[in-house]
Amino acid sequence: MSTASAAHHDAAHDHHDHEHHDNFITKYIFTQDHKMIGKQFLVTGMFWALIGGFLSVLFRLQLGFPDLSLEFLRPLLGGWIDENGALDPNFYLALVTMHGTIMVFFVLTAGLSGTFSNFLIPLQIGARDMASGFMNMLSYWFFFISGVIMFVSLFIKTGPAGGGWVVYPPLSALEQAIPGSGLGMTLWLVAMVFFIASSLMGGINYITTIINLRTKGMSFSRLPLTIWAFFLTAVIGLLSFPVLFGAALLLVFDRSFGTSFYLADIYVAGEALPNTGGSPVLFQHLFWFLGHPEVYIVLLPALGITSEVIATNSRKPIFGYKAMIVSMLGITVLSFVVWAHHMFVSGMNPFLGSIFMFLTLIIAIPSAVKVFNYLTTLWRGNLIFTPAMLFSIGLVSFFISGGLTGIFLGNSAIDIQLHDTYFVVAHFHLVMGSASFFGMVAGVYHWFPKMFGRMMDAKLGYIHFWLTFTGVYLVFFPMHYIGIAGFPRRYYSWTNFAFTEHYTDLNMFVSAAAIVTFVSQFIFLFNFFYSMYRGRKTTANPWRSNTLEWTTPIEPGHGNWPGEIPSVYRWPYDYSKPGAAEDFIPQTVPLSQTPESNLPHEQEMVKLELEIMKEEAEVLVANESKH
Repeated sequence: MSTASAAHHDAAHDHHDHEHHDNFITKYIFTQDHKMIGKQFLVTGMFWALIGGFLSVLFRLQLGFPDLSLEFLRPLLGGWIDENGALDPNFYLALVTMHGTIMVFFVLTAGLSGTFSNFLIPLQIGARDMASGFMNMLSYWFFFISGVIMFVSLFIKTGPAGGGWVVYPPLSALEQAIPGSGLGMTLWLVAMVFFIASSLMGGINYITTIINLRTKGMSFSRLPLTIWAFFLTAVIGLLSFPVLFGAALLLVFDRSFGTSFYLADIYVAGEALPNTGGSPVLFQHLFWFLGHPEVYIVLLPALGITSEVIATNSRKPIFGYKAMIVSMLGITVLSFVVWAHHMFVSGMNPFLGSIFMFLTLIIAIPSAVKVFNYLTTLWRGNLIFTPAMLFSIGLVSFFISGGLTGIFLGNSAIDIQLHDTYFVVAHFHLVMGSASFFGMVAGVYHWFPKMFGRMMDAKLGYIHFWLTFTGVYLVFFPMHYIGIAGFPRRYYSWTNFAFTEHYTDLNMFVSAAAIVTFVSQFIFLFNFFYSMYRGRKTTANPWRSNTLEWTTPIEPGHGNWPGEIPSVYRWPYDYSKPGAAEDFIPQTVPLSQTPESNLPHEQEMVKLELEIMKEEAEVLVANESKH
């Protein structure tokens, strides 16, 4: 941004320099402040995480203890508990469906990306707010409406959607197939339309803000890796979510208007339906064209947060800054060309399967680059084990262990044997679900002081980490073994199969671990809400970090900086620089003020920097003389 445009940009937002006198409605509900909208996404995402986690507890009770009477749940579940105290099989399918939908879309997409993209993008690039505050507000409320519709579907008589979170037709296209394909599926589709609209509005805003509203000196080569991650996540979402919208729209046509996009040669109770010419595999292609980029829509923000937290708490520059950016760019491109590895058993041409297998294995390379760079940043660092740092290291652990099992599933010959077994469940819960969740929690612990002006309790954070980290491995590591043994996913009961008898105790252990892990999240909830009001008050820069958000007031108002937006003179990872007086140098410190630690190429930049500062001073004097 030129000096003149920077001055114009700052002058255009002078009205932000004064505290807004908002009422409760405009400050907390229909707010256009990006920080409050981020908090709205966070609290809503936490609510949905509780709902999604609780649903998983219900079906793990069924899976781990099939002979247990669930009569004690009748006041909550009503008719979904039969006269024998057992869970209704149709409701079990609905629980699995809603758990997947809630965790993937409402928690790890909206809760993670919606929270931190909104909260951090203007603060870390030096902007007063998002490019469009009104569109930003709309993106949250479309998400909220989507959540209300999905929540209502939990209570209808025929139950919520029950065709799996991937809602494959023909099961999802025929209302007479199962109870969960009736009104519940219709509400699921309507909710997803609102959700997609929310995601697209948010993505447009994030991309526009990062490209156009960076402060003076904030070139793309000086952006924190968090911003790079949010930027590329928004690009992926903008290109892939419309495809899911098209898939859902065609499914609505098949369900309600007699079309046959996905239906052909269907018999129900011996009677042939009139539908001809459609293909359910078409839906799979459309769904997974979003479904696999969706993996990185939830992973990239978590990886960006981890980059910032690990660098800050290692007191070292992030290793391979450019390689990290290139790896994220590689992931962004490759995420669009690997979708059919979810479809190796769909009957596709084996030659086509080999192409997708090749591309799938290639995407492991940029992922491995990120892991290598995290480990190298940690190596011989002056590590500070804050709760955020522990959760970030936990993410790296899950990314490694879950990523290794992805190599198995990326091989089409092996995937045919393991497809739709618990091996797949274990893989994606580690590499996508748990890793992204840990990144989200790490971000909350790290930026809580900037959100609320107070610190979360570190001891409770350590307890939360160790219970959750241990619990996740105790839940999902055994699933690899029962998956290799042939345990199919989405089955209501395994008691009818002789080969499963050897694993009854292990399955019971997994369920017990899942329940304990879920209960341990209430430690985090207590810590979050208690610290919001009673936590120790924070200092301006509690983590001694370099990025711009820590140059704002402790609790920044609408507009973020009370005066002029600071300029940026260096990259965000000048930690423990040889010769420097302290082990961190904020981005706002000019190179001319740190001659003792400047590298040779930085010393050459000092002359240019002094010329720019002189030009800025002349523009400022000229503006003052006009007034």
